[in-house]
Parts: sequence; structure tokens; C-alpha cells
Amino acid sequence: MTSSFNQTCDPVVPSLNPFFVLVYSLVFLVGLLLNGFILKFYIGQAQQQESNSLMVYLKNLTAADVLLCLSLPLRITHCGSKSLIIRRLYCSFGASAVYVNIYASIIFMCYIAANRYLKIVHPSGTHVLQSLRTAHIISMVTWVCLLAPSVTYAIVFFITQKPLTFTPSHCGALFSVSISLFFKILHTLCTIIFLLVFISLVFFYYSISRRVLQAQQRQLASSNAKKLVKSRRNMLVLVSIFCVCFVPFHLVRLPYAFLWNSCSVGSVLYYLKEAAIMLSVFNICLDPVVYFFLCKTFRAQVRKMSRRVDDPNEQANRPEE
Repeated sequence: MTSSFNQTCDPVVPSLNPFFVLVYSLVFLVGLLLNGFILKFYIGQAQQQESNSLMVYLKNLTAADVLLCLSLPLRITHCGSKSLIIRRLYCSFGASAVYVNIYASIIFMCYIAANRYLKIVHPSGTHVLQSLRTAHIISMVTWVCLLAPSVTYAIVFFITQKPLTFTPSHCGALFSVSISLFFKILHTLCTIIFLLVFISLVFFYYSISRRVLQAQQRQLASSNAKKLVKSRRNMLVLVSIFCVCFVPFHLVRLPYAFLWNSCSVGSVLYYLKEAAIMLSVFNICLDPVVYFFLCKTFRAQVRKMSRRVDDPNEQANRPEE
């Protein structure tokens, strides 16, 4: 059945592989540059103690972006190579690494939004979810819960993969019955996680917008009103990046998981899925915008560097203290 599908209903057009290689290579280079700058910022701030739980979630989001960026070379090699060994390696560890870090980004974006929601809508006191200890525990548990099924998938894949004499154009041809079932269950659970996060983000943004409207109606102090407006803007940036990067992928993910071997729609779903994954991976280039709006120290450093670029003589002309 698989061999027949692979010969007559192959969803992959080899001529498009160079396009995939080019796009992923550009995303990798830009993402590596931007996230490298953020890592440099964190290293520079390493001696300072973490002041709040928001920084914990931002650092974990950075870690997810960096790991996703480092997993792209294997995906690029997968798109440009016809080696069966590369295909097996990517379909086990490479694909798992990409998806783990995509969902790490999704979940930590939700934590960041929840943190802002509690600070703005429930500003009195410090909620237990906003404590540093709780933030570290939540982050650690999240990574464990993401890595456990990923490692299990990779092990089961290697144990049960089909022995092929040709190089398949996609990972589905390597699936055994057990890994195919595991694949569908895993995709279903991930879609449920996405829906819960998406609903939560919409609720957080709605609640913050309502809080801003109430503040404007009560004519609160202008400084407080401005802070609320900025908070709503920051939440809008977060929600917008989330929707652009992750909503398209989840519109096509479940249909592809169940219909990838269909001769009628398999090829269409394959390319919709590939385009959606590109948008999801592009998240590593957009997340620095979140850091810029949510982290005052990072924003100040970016502006300081911008002034130095605009006026390279500023440092030389500055009087000695």
C-alpha cells in the first residue's frame, strides 16, 4: 500500500525542494542573528538577579527559539538531500526537535500573556503564579512534558520503522502501524493544546481591553491610562504574532495527519502543511519584537545601540566623567 502510494500519489514535487532550502536557510540566518543578539543581552545581564517571573518565561521562550533555530540545518538538509539515512534521521529526531520547540514557543507565549493579564486585571498583590519559584517550576514541568512524548516518538520510530530500499519523499512512508497511530494521537493532543492556548490569549486580550475601556470611562490619571494602553498594545503584538505563525499550521495539521496518504487531497494538504510550517518557524524571527515591547532593559539596550549606529562619534565625543 505504501509503495503503491509512493509511486503513484507522491505528494512531493522535487523541483520545489530548492525553494524550501532557500526559505529555511534565510529564516535560519536571520533567526540566528536576532536570537544571538538576545542571548548576548541575557549574558550581559547574567550577574543581575531575575526580578520577576516574566523574565523567566521570556528566557524560556528565547531557549525555544534558539533550539528551533539550531534544528533547522537538519530540516534544510532533509529538503535538499536524497539520502535515506538523512531522511530517517530527520523523520525521527529532526521533526521531533522542530515540533517540540514550536510548541514550547506556543506555551511560553501563553505564560507571558497570563503573567501580563494577572498584573493588569488583578494588580492587587502578587499572585502565586507570578512568583519566581512557581515560574521556574512551571517552566521545568513544561519542558519535561514536551520532551517525554518527543523522545518516546523517536525511540518507537527507530524500533518500528519500515525497512525500505528507496528514499521516500516524506516521513509517512516510513511509518509502521504503531507509529502512525502514535502520530495521529500526538497531533490531536497538540491541536487541543493549541486551541486551549488560543482561547486563553483571546480571553486575556479581551479582559485587558475591557480594563483599558473602564479606565478611560472613569477618567483615571493620565499616567495610569497610558500604561494600560501600552499593556494592551503589547498584548496585541503577542496575539498577532501568535496568530500569524501558528493558526495556519493548525488549520491544516489534523487534516494532513489523517489524510496524508489520500491520492485526491494528499498532495494539496502536503504543500499547505509545508507552507504553514514555514510560517511557524518564522516565529523565531518575530519573537524579538515581543522582547522589545515587554522587556524595558532590552528595549533600552536596542535604542542605545541604535543611537551609536546613527552617531558613531557619540562615544568619542562624550566627556570623561
